[in-house]
Amino acid sequence: MLLNVGLIGCGNISGIYLENSRYYESFTIIACADLDRTKAEEAGVKYSVPHVMDVDELIALPDIDIVLDLTVPHAHADIAVRAIEQKKHVYSEKPLAITIEDGKRIVEKATEYGVMAGSAPDTFLGGSIQLAGQMIEDGVIGKIVGATAFMMSRGPESWHPNPEFFYHIGGGPMYDMGPYYLTALVSLLGPVKRLTGSARITYPERTITSEPKYGEKIVVQVPTHVTGILDFEQGATATITTSFDIAAARTPFIEIYGEEGTISLPDPNHFHLPVLIKKNGEEEWEEIKPKTDLPENARGIGLADMAAAIESGKSPRANGDLAYHVLEIMHGIHHSSNHGKHYEMESTCEKPRLLEKQADFNKQK
Repeated sequence: MLLNVGLIGCGNISGIYLENSRYYESFTIIACADLDRTKAEEAGVKYSVPHVMDVDELIALPDIDIVLDLTVPHAHADIAVRAIEQKKHVYSEKPLAITIEDGKRIVEKATEYGVMAGSAPDTFLGGSIQLAGQMIEDGVIGKIVGATAFMMSRGPESWHPNPEFFYHIGGGPMYDMGPYYLTALVSLLGPVKRLTGSARITYPERTITSEPKYGEKIVVQVPTHVTGILDFEQGATATITTSFDIAAARTPFIEIYGEEGTISLPDPNHFHLPVLIKKNGEEEWEEIKPKTDLPENARGIGLADMAAAIESGKSPRANGDLAYHVLEIMHGIHHSSNHGKHYEMESTCEKPRLLEKQADFNKQK
């Protein structure tokens, strides 16, 4: 049975969701909306969406089962709560919300109204991380000792047309890219119980070198080089660094260290890139390509999994508890840095189940 999805926010990321909707058998996008009506109308024509309407109309439409929220992060909580109060399931782009309070409100509201809340990133459901997860469960590298994760860049002001929001409240490298790395780590190692953080603003002012705002200045409001040490409930520790201050780096994206070997993962912003593994006593790294029938950019798989879970009565893998746990980790790292002490996590979550077969999602309509 297809569940009906209403999409709110017809910006850049909406295109891949609309394009990929034809790959997934569990949902269909029947309506779209945007504060800029022109954007919604353009998306409706380009992707043959049956209904184009205002945001309020879409949230209230009885035929909508799931609201797909692709708005800017600071609008996620408002859209989610309004949709939940209309007894609709909600799936949003990352992060779940900007503040811990709003994230908790979304999860609690969903429980109160008996609906599901979920959130991107869903890249952990791609072939790369699923393959690594299977190897870990099979004991290929033995008991897990620790992990590292690095997102090292020079910042978006050299290429993004409107980069200011990356440096304002709610932005920064941890809140922008951290969800991909942290969700991957939690999906592989389980929840975090305690952490420590250190964060700094390296350059108080940034100069835009992209068009059309070349030469304009940005006053930096958030840390741009952020490091956390994570203690997982199962005993492993991990280090994560996200930065907009790095000219160049040769660090791996994510590595998982076991007593009997190491798994090196590709950029967690992608789905199906090869995984490297090197076991004790071996001289060379072995490259393993994931087997999948999904498109290279499989965004929307988390939404497809949620729709399937609604029908089956199971919990979706990219669920609200996971997204809220990741949100608290990011806040905890900054809180620890600000207060100079460990941060004890209040939330927890279930380690997401591995997918049985990725091909199950790829039945074109």
